[in-house]
Amino acid sequence: MNKTIAIQGAEGSNHHKVARDFYGTSIQLKECMSFDELVDRLLDHSADLGVMALENTIAGSIIPNYALIDKYNLNIIGEEYLNIHHHLMGLKGQKIQDITEVWSHPMALLQCKEFFKKHPHIKLVEDVDTAEVAKRISKENLSGIGAIAPKIAAEIFNLEVIEDEIQTIKDNSTRFVIVQTSAPNNEIDQINKASLKFQLNHKRGSLAAILNVLSDCKMNLTKIQSIPVIESPWKYSFFVDVTFDAYESYKKAAAIIEIMAEQFKILGTYKNGRK
Repeated sequence: MNKTIAIQGAEGSNHHKVARDFYGTSIQLKECMSFDELVDRLLDHSADLGVMALENTIAGSIIPNYALIDKYNLNIIGEEYLNIHHHLMGLKGQKIQDITEVWSHPMALLQCKEFFKKHPHIKLVEDVDTAEVAKRISKENLSGIGAIAPKIAAEIFNLEVIEDEIQTIKDNSTRFVIVQTSAPNNEIDQINKASLKFQLNHKRGSLAAILNVLSDCKMNLTKIQSIPVIESPWKYSFFVDVTFDAYESYKKAAAIIEIMAEQFKILGTYKNGRK
């Protein structure tokens, strides 16, 4: 039975590409226009898995998604680091001079700002989703309208790439995670990364003590993110990612931190997505 995967955005988006990279083309997509909707599809079991962007090398951490994973006790079972490529596409046979408007997500427009400075005849229009615009152009045969989207969208919707790689910063990467409501069943010999969340009291050196435990247990700290605890002013939860060579070393570190921290939660154990 094919897996049903909830993605933020439409078919042809980067979220779709990540889903396809993980599970192949024989998947059922559940398109969601927000991450809140994506979580709802997991909770009502109309989707088995979800793909969520978590951080970007330009925009930084997507804090609301950390909060969603925590609040709804989602489990991270995998990750992928995807290089983001923006391509200008439209109906076949069109040239750059034929395009009068480009509709796209505000972030995509921002990341391609320098390219469009060279083409002042093009009006930039903010829209809800990059791939959804590509789909609309194809479905409604919209001449003179361009979309900024991944190449997967051009393939799916039979559009032509008018200009390749139009993003201003060429080295732009996003980390995506695969989430589900049930506990993961990853094989121990495949696990070399963990995502953890904990709260600490305000004692001096409490965070340093946790970091020392990670170091002593040979954990490599790859991410630390603090998020305010709602209704507890100036109190923070810490979300950390660690990589490791030995699973037993990770288990030892987790057991010690659980004793030291006020609250402790394992958000997921999975295979490191960095090549």
